[in-house]
Amino acid sequence: MGLPAAAGVLVVVLAWLAGPGLFGIAGDGAGAPVQAEVTQPAACSAGNPVESVTFSLGGKPRQGTLNGCGHAKGERVEVGVPVDAPADGPITVSAADTSAGAQDARGPIALVLLVFACFSGGMYAFLVIRGSGKLALLH
Repeated sequence: MGLPAAAGVLVVVLAWLAGPGLFGIAGDGAGAPVQAEVTQPAACSAGNPVESVTFSLGGKPRQGTLNGCGHAKGERVEVGVPVDAPADGPITVSAADTSAGAQDARGPIALVLLVFACFSGGMYAFLVIRGSGKLALLH
């Protein structure tokens, strides 16, 4: 019984040390939110709609593409500009409210579910070992 419990504790500790990247929750590299203006809206009925936006980055006006739809021409939206944005040319931006990163409840919930899965696996191993030694499903 000690071996399954130790294996479960080891898995949980390794998952804790790996951090939020293990669960696919790592930040997306978006910088600070920037106010942008929609210059060419896209209809939501189109497949993979992309809108054109303009914003100021480093005191210079810049053009960008926003993967979204439903905004009106001239509407102000908050976008997240990537930290490694190119010095010239259009920049692909994302809506700022969808770029929260790992500062939400997904990490702790994923870790709790992992602990529950380890506990369940350990209990199953315990019941199999404690039983008659044979699996009842193999009869």
